[in-house]
Amino acid sequence: MYPTFSPKVVKDTPYLFFTGKGGVGKTSTACATAVLLADEGHSVLIVSTDPASNLQDVFMLEIGSEIEKIPSVPGLSAVNLNPEEAAANYRDKVVGPFRDKLPASVVAQMEEQLSGACTVEIAAFDEFANLLTNESIHDAYEYIIFDTAPTGHTLRLLQLPTAWTGFLEDSTHGASCLGPLSGLAEKKTLYEATVKALSDETKTSLVLVSRPDRSAISEGERAAEELFNVGITNQMLVINGVFQPESKTDVVANALFNKQQEALLTLTDKLKNIPIYQLPYIPYPLTGSESLRAFIKLQGMPLEAHKEVKSHNDLLGLEGIIGQLTEKPQGVVMAMGKGGVGKTTVASAIAVGLALKGKKVHLTTTDPAAHLTHVLRDETVAEFLTISRINPEQEVENYRNEVLKASKHLDDEAIAYLEEDLNSPCTEEIAVFRAFSDVVERADKEFVIIDTAPTGHTLLLLDASQSYFQEIERSSGDAPESVKKLLPRLRNKEETDVIVVTLPEATPVLEASRLQADLIRAEIKPSWWVINQSFGATDTVDPVLKGRSSSEGPWIQQVLDKEAKQVALIPWLTDDIVGIEALKNIATKEVDHS
Repeated sequence: MYPTFSPKVVKDTPYLFFTGKGGVGKTSTACATAVLLADEGHSVLIVSTDPASNLQDVFMLEIGSEIEKIPSVPGLSAVNLNPEEAAANYRDKVVGPFRDKLPASVVAQMEEQLSGACTVEIAAFDEFANLLTNESIHDAYEYIIFDTAPTGHTLRLLQLPTAWTGFLEDSTHGASCLGPLSGLAEKKTLYEATVKALSDETKTSLVLVSRPDRSAISEGERAAEELFNVGITNQMLVINGVFQPESKTDVVANALFNKQQEALLTLTDKLKNIPIYQLPYIPYPLTGSESLRAFIKLQGMPLEAHKEVKSHNDLLGLEGIIGQLTEKPQGVVMAMGKGGVGKTTVASAIAVGLALKGKKVHLTTTDPAAHLTHVLRDETVAEFLTISRINPEQEVENYRNEVLKASKHLDDEAIAYLEEDLNSPCTEEIAVFRAFSDVVERADKEFVIIDTAPTGHTLLLLDASQSYFQEIERSSGDAPESVKKLLPRLRNKEETDVIVVTLPEATPVLEASRLQADLIRAEIKPSWWVINQSFGATDTVDPVLKGRSSSEGPWIQQVLDKEAKQVALIPWLTDDIVGIEALKNIATKEVDHS
């Protein structure tokens, strides 16, 4: 459908940035591009600033924070910058001077403000800003490839004048992401030069990597527009994992092909206006330089790459979770995970399963695709199941208005900076916090199933700083009792079960592990992990999908060995999960594995 992606299409600029949501294959695509450019005789440096980086897994050797040569690829070097480590150093630098001067509670608040995703973004930006402006590195390499580009939100913040003032030091308005920028004034010249280089079409190409599925395409469009609006206009889209079935009779293979083709029809004119390329769906893991060469050159791999691994078909499905939950009279169930892993489906199926057991259930979702909201009103479960949908856009708008109303005393520049801060991902979590706290109150009398709950960082930030409570008290006179009770309730294992949803692939598992660590930091321990969309749990005989099944094994085993004591497995399903009957089937494991 689209021309095949090749490093030839990005050879005109020395800086190549690969970006995309977790699990789309941006690291693999970036590494394969680096290998082929080096094979052509160019000197290449690949840099990862991804907190869940797997550069070392791809090249099968240890890669640290010092530049290392890749022995199997002459001309290629790699460095694995650790933004988490950089963020920790950044926190110490910002908070250190105040440790002996301020009360411990205030220091704890400052540290938590600097513990979120936005701080990691800023720390990562700092790391590659230093690389981009390092003359010795610039002279040593013809191409510098970055795995994970900065977000539009980060770049917009850095372009606003107020980011470089002392305004942050005494700001008490309660917004979410100002803390990470509080120590950056000394970096102004460096960051201005970096942002300028990023927007120079003769120096920088941005490669947006996506999958042929609706969620990834939607995320790609959002990132493309955000980055275009801050001046990064030299963009292209790579759709990775386009599948072509080898058999017309394999039900799973044909269903995957049809789903992908339907998803590709959702490409909007905004994305169609930039160059679009594709890469194939492959049966082998992208580890080692030979597999990367085969991937980017569209060559096959030897059959030993498709070896069979231990079957995990003995794992329970959602019926195991539902059975355990029915032993409780009521409680809170939170389904959590990155976008695209299926947490909305898992939450809805658990809600239906509990309702079928005669439990009174309320399902709350923030899913923008409200078709599940519609079908869950079916009369067959209405006696036991009710639903509500929290509209994040409306909640964010309400929160923005509250914060801006309380900040009228600020000057125009400060207001502009504050407004940009309120566009951050963290703001949405804080904004929906009140709506979640209200609905969780229902758990005194029934099960409350929450699709997409606040992260551990958000909960700790609100707990440490009391910023949310202060804002509510400022605007309404008192913080609701439901808000005050929420965190203790979520920390109580007798009242709350957290279910982490992931896919049997490298990036989703690594991201889920980080999410779990974040929750544990907030004293919330997940009860179950759900591994969703497993090809290994189907009866497919398609050679490509059988190869994918074998590559799932190590990641499923990692979850079993290192991450969770209780694990449920759901096969890749041929039909879209729409309607009560489909959800009933998942809840009772009566699913089509063919």
